[in-house]
Amino acid sequence: MTLTLQNVTKRFGTFTAVDDLSLTIPKGEVFGFLGANGSGKTTSFRIILGLLEPSEGYVTWDGQKIDYSTSNIIGYLPEERGLYPKLKVSEQVHYLASLRGMHKKDADYELKQWLEFFDVPQYYNQKVEELSKGNQQKIQFITAIVHKPQLIILDEPFSGLDPVNTDLLKKAIAMLKQAGSTIVFSSHQMSNVEEMCENLCIILKGKTVINGKLKDIKRSFGKKSVVIHADFNLDFLEQHPLVLKYHPTTEGAQLHIADEANASALQQELVQKGFVRRFALEEPSLHDIFLETVGEHFE
Repeated sequence: MTLTLQNVTKRFGTFTAVDDLSLTIPKGEVFGFLGANGSGKTTSFRIILGLLEPSEGYVTWDGQKIDYSTSNIIGYLPEERGLYPKLKVSEQVHYLASLRGMHKKDADYELKQWLEFFDVPQYYNQKVEELSKGNQQKIQFITAIVHKPQLIILDEPFSGLDPVNTDLLKKAIAMLKQAGSTIVFSSHQMSNVEEMCENLCIILKGKTVINGKLKDIKRSFGKKSVVIHADFNLDFLEQHPLVLKYHPTTEGAQLHIADEANASALQQELVQKGFVRRFALEEPSLHDIFLETVGEHFE
């Protein structure tokens, strides 16, 4: 089963929110869908969900068009919290699961399993408004996946979570993948995407600017990051002609350079000035790649 977006475009009057977007996401994959605010991610998600009709192109799941008849196979966690604050957690989950065609008994069993997983069984009879933002996020995640959907859309799933609960959610996503679900998620926390996704897409103003395997994307950008630990002040590198960007650290500095030849020349220059404890040429992080491809448009 494959999620396919083929030449999807969405216009609102004269404004184009999504522009000729094409993606193929196979079953059982965790796929990263990234972009700055206003890039068209949420509009794309709504088109995938069948909530919006594309102006051009089409979206299919396993070759079939996604519409209200297929809504029971999809789970969606929106960026905005959409829970009913006055309802108890159990009432909330039972109701939303029933909209997906799930029997109350089955929904209740799954809810209790997930509450145990997140170590919050005591919230079963609590009102949503009584929970912290992080715990509301966990309940909203449960509502998205309680019916065991084949396709799961997660928009900023780690929002409001502390490091312990972030790791729990990562474990939950890995379990869903292992069970065969296809997961598409967006996050501004690039380290989470880098850790969990083999493939990703970055869009800018509705257009694809990067799409493919993360390891290939990193390779295409080359090794442009240099970490230096030295026993002398490195601030002079901020104005150095071979240095594109300079970031001081507690032990030295991290630099962005154009290519490996510049790194070699820089290393030879530094060893003439004093003791260099570390000089490491590293592959770019997803954070670096995102800033280089998207960030400059928002500076």
